Amino acid sequence: MSTMKIKKGDNVKVITGKDKGKEGKVLSVKEGKLLVEGVNMMTKHSKANQANPKGGILHQESAIDVSNVMYVHKGKPTRIGFKTVETKKGTAKVRFVKSTGDVID
Repeated sequence: MSTMKIKKGDNVKVITGKDKGKEGKVLSVKEGKLLVEGVNMMTKHSKANQANPKGGILHQESAIDVSNVMYVHKGKPTRIGFKTVETKKGTAKVRFVKSTGDVID
């Protein structure tokens, strides 16, 4: 699979699906799927254990496909690209916002 354009800690906006329009911070990235804070919530029934003595119903985020979200830059959802930049140590591959050309990291 190609390099992921969205990383842990990025702010993203959901562009399709039941949670369309919601924004959140990326909690984890794995194999083209994201966990986004407060998005795609599901209920999970938990048995009582030492960590959760009462058990019961838990509400937690479920994975969402990376194609269903866009990176948010200065309040607007934008596309991300890669480019090489000259540095003191040589060249580095960096992410940039396609709408403005700003380098993200």
